[in-house]
Amino acid sequence: MAARHLNEKFEIYRQKGIFVSLNLPNALAFFRILLAPLMFFMLVNAPSIFTQIHMSWINYFAALIFVIASVTDFFDGYIARCWDQKTKLGAILDPLADKMLILAAFLGLMMLGRASAWAVYLILVREFFITGFRVVMASDGVEVAASMAGKIKTVSQMFAVGFLLMSWPGGELLLWIAVALTLYSGFEYIFAYVKAMKKS
Repeated sequence: MAARHLNEKFEIYRQKGIFVSLNLPNALAFFRILLAPLMFFMLVNAPSIFTQIHMSWINYFAALIFVIASVTDFFDGYIARCWDQKTKLGAILDPLADKMLILAAFLGLMMLGRASAWAVYLILVREFFITGFRVVMASDGVEVAASMAGKIKTVSQMFAVGFLLMSWPGGELLLWIAVALTLYSGFEYIFAYVKAMKKS
């Protein structure tokens, strides 16, 4: 009975395409989700646990984790487009992984006193607002494609995080540039939604 029940469940999931959704791009996004708390641990907890390791090495490890995660962010989207492996699961996992990574990085840097609390606050408010706004758009049947400003915003955030992780000069300036681009891309998203609603 138990085996037949499992087979029936498997067939239901297969018909819904759940197992098909577990492809390489989604696996990379899931891997990025796992890397986010690891990087946060390296920033916040590792210095007090591994006291025999110099802080600069901890910075290197955290930066390496961030670089690996950023590379997976590029490749999961590239593979999904080129190999036609876009799925509903991927549409959820990819932005979730991005936000978890950025959240871990900026919160960790803020706790270490390397990032302005106001800058982090503005970035996170925009990210959470747009995430909720996408739910509203989906309920209205409106689909707004990712803009160039949004892509530049993501790149600027990654550069800011990288410079701040390594304590390189110009990190604070890059952070505020990322804030400006983040807010601009958010407003652009709202304007695109209003424009789409007027046409419908």
